[in-house]
Amino acid sequence: MNEKSKNLSIEIGKVNTLEVMRDTDYGYFLEAKDENEVLLPNVYVMEDEMPMGSLIDVFVYTDSEDRPVATTKMPYAKLGEYGYFTVVDYKSYGAFVNWGLPKDLFVPLSQQKEYFNIGKKYVLRVCLDEQTGRLYATQKIGKYFNRDLKGLHQNKVLDMLILAKTPLGYKVIVDNQYEGMLFTNEIFEDLRIGDRKKGYIKATRKDGKLDMSLQPIGLKAKLSEAEAKVLQLLKEANGELAFTYKSDAVEIQKVFGLSKKNFKRALTCLIENKEIELLESSIRLAQE
Repeated sequence: MNEKSKNLSIEIGKVNTLEVMRDTDYGYFLEAKDENEVLLPNVYVMEDEMPMGSLIDVFVYTDSEDRPVATTKMPYAKLGEYGYFTVVDYKSYGAFVNWGLPKDLFVPLSQQKEYFNIGKKYVLRVCLDEQTGRLYATQKIGKYFNRDLKGLHQNKVLDMLILAKTPLGYKVIVDNQYEGMLFTNEIFEDLRIGDRKKGYIKATRKDGKLDMSLQPIGLKAKLSEAEAKVLQLLKEANGELAFTYKSDAVEIQKVFGLSKKNFKRALTCLIENKEIELLESSIRLAQE
């Protein structure tokens, strides 16, 4: 059993595990091991679930006066991660985007590659100004990509964020750190900028970029469309779905887009290939 471990210090832009130390008129003060504190405003306080001395997980950012503040809400992307954000305001010195928290995220003019339009969405990276302790977002993401591909191998499954459409296909951000490419002739579904997908490494390139695929490479690529669909939906559902051979045909069609006959055939093949396991009331990805 893994028990929570209290943060050594308070980290801006990240999820912190902090101890509930004292109650004030403004909210709870939470403490790290170095005894620094941050306020969790009353709006996020749940007394029954946050007794004094308990450890809770909070996201820490800065308020409108640049003071660290904690929240139990999670942003669309944390420090060092990428998100697809909507512009909600624009000033002469920069734009503000909605990132899921009460205080919008600032995108300085110097960090924009184009004029930002209110209501439009952009793929941005969440960054930290080390001098001021403020979080900001940037559209200039090229310098942040990791070109060291050691340890990566074909068919390794990684998260992808669709970045941009090109004549060759789609540029993608892989695992919040690598630059990758999905090629048009290997895409068999509609993709949009900002979509998040699971992808398979097709090849690592000498220029430090990844060729990615939405389907497994090699022998596994011979899966039928039905089998691939079942696997895809299982992965999107964290590995398990409440379907079996006995499931209702209408529900199967609704979720998988397959007839019951084709669904059952796909299950049989996947079970025989040890791709999935059949439980009493569900199917799940095979346990490694």
